[in-house]
Amino acid sequence: MMNRNRGSARIWPTVIDLYSGSGSVTAALKAAHFRVVAAVDNDPTACATYKLNHPRVRLFETDIRKLDPRKVRDECLGDTSLDLMVICAPCQPFSSQNRYRESDERARLIVSAGNFVSVLGPKLVFVENVPGLASSANADLLKEFQETCGDKYVFGAPVFVDAADYGVPQRRSRCLLMGSSGGAVPRIPPAITPEGKRRTVYDAIYGLRSLASGESDPTDPLHKARCHRKIALDRLKAISKNGGSRSELPNHLVLDCHRNHKGHPDVYGRMKWNDVAPTLTTGCTDVTRGRFGHPQDDRAITPREAALLQTFPQKYQFSGTPQMIAEQIGNAVPFALVHALTPSLRSALREYD
Repeated sequence: MMNRNRGSARIWPTVIDLYSGSGSVTAALKAAHFRVVAAVDNDPTACATYKLNHPRVRLFETDIRKLDPRKVRDECLGDTSLDLMVICAPCQPFSSQNRYRESDERARLIVSAGNFVSVLGPKLVFVENVPGLASSANADLLKEFQETCGDKYVFGAPVFVDAADYGVPQRRSRCLLMGSSGGAVPRIPPAITPEGKRRTVYDAIYGLRSLASGESDPTDPLHKARCHRKIALDRLKAISKNGGSRSELPNHLVLDCHRNHKGHPDVYGRMKWNDVAPTLTTGCTDVTRGRFGHPQDDRAITPREAALLQTFPQKYQFSGTPQMIAEQIGNAVPFALVHALTPSLRSALREYD
C-alpha cells in the first residue's frame, strides 16, 4: 500500500531511514514526495538536528542493535507496507583513511540493518557507503548482510559513483547497492551532470559574504569563520588564491612534520572556484585537515559553505557546536545525490506493483 497525498493523485511511497544522521537523506526523499515514517540513529547531536528539520518523523534515538524492528513496525507502519528502506551505516569501518578499520566493530552495523529488512519486508533496499564496503576484504560481511535480509531479496552488483556527476559540487566517491524483494532492482542512472557542466565551488558559495578569520555574517549564524592562530594565517596568506597548496610555503612556514614529506598535500590547500570541492570530511572547517581553505579569503570554509557544498537546503537547521555541525555535515549523504536517484526508485516501485 502506498500513501496518497490528500487532494492529489500523487503517490508518496513509505520509507524508513536507518542511520539517519542529521537527516539529509530524509530531506531529499521528502522533497521528491516520499513519506519517511521512521528513522533510527544514536548520535544525540545529529538526532537533535534531525528533530529540528523533521519533527513529524518518528525518530528512534538508540543503538540499532538494541531496537526491536517489530517495535518500529507496530508504531510506524501498522498494516501499511514498506516501500523503501535506506541504509547509510557508518562509513568509517570501510574507509581507507581508518588505520584501525580491521578491528572496527561498527562494521557489523550493516548486518544489524539486514535484520530490519528481514522483519519489515521493504519492497526496495538502498545502501549507500564508501567504495571500501564492496572491497574483497568485506566480501563475507556484505554476503552476510544480504543473507540476513532474507532469500526473497535480490541485489544488484555494487555501483561506484562520484557525487559530482549528480549535481553535487564536490568530488565524493560512493558505493551504491540496490535490492528488491520481488520486482525490478532499481537502476543507478548515468551521470546527469557531464564533467564539463559540473556544479563548482563558485556555483555553490560565491555569493556569500566575504569573511576574515573569526568573523561572522550577522544575517546567518552558520556562516561564521573559524578563528585561526597567527601561524595558520601566515601560512594561508603565503598560499596563492584559488587552488594554491602548501608546496608554496616559504621554508620558515613549513611544518616540521612536512619537511621531506610528500604526503598530505592538501593540508592548508585552497579550493578552486571553477572546480568541484574535494571530499568533505568531519574536519571540513579546519585547514589542517585537508584542502578546506577558502578560494579567496584567508580562512577555512564556514559551516554554511560546507553545508552548501554538501547540497543541504539553505534553510536547513543544525544543532550543536561549530565542530559538531562540521562533523554532521562531513558525515552526511549529499542531498542532491539522493534526490537524483529518486526517479529510479519510483520507476522500480511502479514495476514492482
